[in-house]
Amino acid sequence: MSWAVFLDRDGTVNEYVGLLSGPEQLKLVPGVTEGLKKLHDAGALLVLTTNQPVVARELVDEEGLAEIHTRLQELLTAEGVQLDAVYYCPHHPETGHPEAQNPRYRRECECRKPKPGMILEAADHLDIDLSASYAIGDSTRDIAAAEAAGCVPVLVRTGVAGEDGTCPEATPAFVADDLAGAAAWILEHRIQA
Repeated sequence: MSWAVFLDRDGTVNEYVGLLSGPEQLKLVPGVTEGLKKLHDAGALLVLTTNQPVVARELVDEEGLAEIHTRLQELLTAEGVQLDAVYYCPHHPETGHPEAQNPRYRRECECRKPKPGMILEAADHLDIDLSASYAIGDSTRDIAAAEAAGCVPVLVRTGVAGEDGTCPEATPAFVADDLAGAAAWILEHRIQA
């Protein structure tokens, strides 16, 4: 079995801009590629797991989201690192957004963080040992999803820096200034499977 680092997207890998809906809005958080390279060199699979309610809110369709993820891969590749897989949740259960009417996306699901569905699906597809894996994110949703999936949660102070208030009971194993700091901590404290 492999070990992995599950990565949130907005505010963790790329700079948080609110409801990102186009590839031109992507800008990597400083230090991200250095941290990802170190994790990759240590044998970690790099798996993006991201809530994307912009699809449910009809701000971008799934084809547009694929273009955003292609551009993200291009930015990372230009810096010498690549994601091994991308998982996203297009759903949004809240009904308070008038722009979201499609019942395909406006629903409860098991993949929207803080639920662990994306992490569990990736672990199944990629033969990942969750007990030897980590998740890095900037929100308490990310931390709660990691806890529910059984991997070690690491919070970064980029993006919303854990101030989202969504899952106040979620407790990270470590809080890092950024992804580079999270990567350094993971490699120092890595659980050997």
